[in-house]
Amino acid sequence: QVQLMESGGGLVQAGGSLRLSCEVSGRRIIVNSVGWYRQAPGKQRDLLARMTTGGSTTYADSVKDRFTISRDNAKNWVYLQMNSLKPEDTGVYYCNLEEWGGLYSWGQGTQVTVSL
Repeated sequence: QVQLMESGGGLVQAGGSLRLSCEVSGRRIIVNSVGWYRQAPGKQRDLLARMTTGGSTTYADSVKDRFTISRDNAKNWVYLQMNSLKPEDTGVYYCNLEEWGGLYSWGQGTQVTVSL
């Protein structure tokens, strides 16, 4: 059973940085594309950043040039470096793995709150 455990969130002032981590258990991530998602209050969960098994990355326009996704296949971790944070980045952040066009069950996520 795949389990996803996100951490690293917190309260930060606008312009600050945070690094989120996602520990994956139950599956080796080396064979999966991975992604970070955000669910803002009252909104749907959106894909922010994605990295393929080959290391190619794509980002939502809202976070491009500010966020960086990375992965450590040996340790089975996925990371999201977030810089120049804005109040609109506030939300619960989740990671997930892609498998045959679908996703695994969501973890609990990690809350990020950006204040003015």
